[in-house]
Amino acid sequence: MHDPRTRRRDEQAEAASWSDLADNPFRADRDRIVVSPFFARLGGVTQVVSAAGSGLLHNRLTHSLKVAQVARAISDRLLAAPDGAELIGKLGGLDPDVAEAAALAHDLGHPPFGHLGEQVLDRIARHRFGLADGFEGNAQTFRILTTTDVRGPSAVGLDLTAAVRAAVLKYPWARLHRPDPHPATMPNPPRGAAEPPGAPGTGSAKFSAYSTELDDVVQAREPYAGVIEPWQQTVEASVMDTADDIAYAIHDIQDFHRIGVLQHAPVATELGQWLANALELAGLDDATLASQTRRPGRSLELLRRRMHVRDAWVVDDDAFADAVSRVRTELVDGLLARGFDGSIEAEQAIAAFSARWTSRLVGGVVVLESPTTRSGHVTLRTAQWHEVQVLKFVHRTFVLLRPELALHQRGQGSLVTTLVDALDAWLGDRDEESRLPRRLHDLVELAHAEFTDLAAKAPELLVGATGEQVTGADAIRGLARGRAVIDFVSSLTDRQTVSLLDALSGRSSQPWSDSFVL
Repeated sequence: MHDPRTRRRDEQAEAASWSDLADNPFRADRDRIVVSPFFARLGGVTQVVSAAGSGLLHNRLTHSLKVAQVARAISDRLLAAPDGAELIGKLGGLDPDVAEAAALAHDLGHPPFGHLGEQVLDRIARHRFGLADGFEGNAQTFRILTTTDVRGPSAVGLDLTAAVRAAVLKYPWARLHRPDPHPATMPNPPRGAAEPPGAPGTGSAKFSAYSTELDDVVQAREPYAGVIEPWQQTVEASVMDTADDIAYAIHDIQDFHRIGVLQHAPVATELGQWLANALELAGLDDATLASQTRRPGRSLELLRRRMHVRDAWVVDDDAFADAVSRVRTELVDGLLARGFDGSIEAEQAIAAFSARWTSRLVGGVVVLESPTTRSGHVTLRTAQWHEVQVLKFVHRTFVLLRPELALHQRGQGSLVTTLVDALDAWLGDRDEESRLPRRLHDLVELAHAEFTDLAAKAPELLVGATGEQVTGADAIRGLARGRAVIDFVSSLTDRQTVSLLDALSGRSSQPWSDSFVL
């Protein structure tokens, strides 16, 4: 009997293309992702800050490779566990190749300059171009896999199996409307499904598909109907999501230790003060605590309280205290206290830290038959879950919130905005229409065909950023132009973004450059 999970996007296309080297359809999917130029470009895309010249080892490509490594290790462990395969089978199945393929693909849609670029492009897409879907890295990933990449047999997307496409859906809903009822309306919405704070009416903060790709979502999820809820991740998507959390919690910390940004003293003081004064800090009222966030220990106490509000299903004060103590012992008193001087001993210390923590966290992965709405079927045991939260807190507090990084990112945000303005002006110049970059021209035509089709088949999904239904040829052309510009800019590397803006602004002395292909 034909396995519906192996069903490809284009049923008319052959199951394998001329470039597939594997007979297994899931391995073929993995291979298609790895040879995609969108995957190769991740080597030039920011993880936190641009890697070039910074001494950092991780970019989106190396991160994706490590997530894939962890996802496969999790898959193998879960399938080998007593009764694990039986429960997993009831939940829709787990193939290590599918989980690995999803992990390799999960960051394809990240734009130049990482999450900063994502925020800027979303704001531009909604406010400048009137695109209700805006921009979201996960949704852009799904769009690449199903639409804008051309390496599949049908030359529309990669023509991946249903299982792999479903496994990429970290947030298996659209920003608005789908599924109905939308998970944002649930009493305790899944992670990412609620509206962002201070932005009512804008839809879910995180989502994995634009309106133009909803047919692909429905097809990919068909094999799981009646097995998992419409808003739940597949088991393989949950493996990918958990692997992403583990890799993120560990590898960015070691990078910023390597270049001297993550310093021993402030981290030791924050964690040590909370451990020494936990009872006193717990007695402070919220207003007093919020006014004292610059004092050591207060930010960690705020994290503990937020966890009680958002994740009451798993939060445990004893487990939190144990996690803080373990991170202080192994990260602060172990790795950070030694400093990094480039020696073999220092490199070995980083490698040992990474291996030890990866092993511990992967060893804490479990499968839940009936998880809370805030968790996937695959999650971490209580102890390891708290440890990941503390590790991510260290990264956020002592790296992401540093003023120097904010200064750097504001400049990058301005650069992206200026580039979008320049490309939009070029598209609007009728005298230059014949000299548009071919890729941009093709993306306009693709988006126009998609929006025209949407207007005919599902007009309720074709709405502007303010919620009004879009009608008329001119309005559809405007949406197509906006989506094309966003698609084009989001597919650049960090360096290509800078080079292209230099060329468009006249700062480049060369009439062409090998740093980007138009």
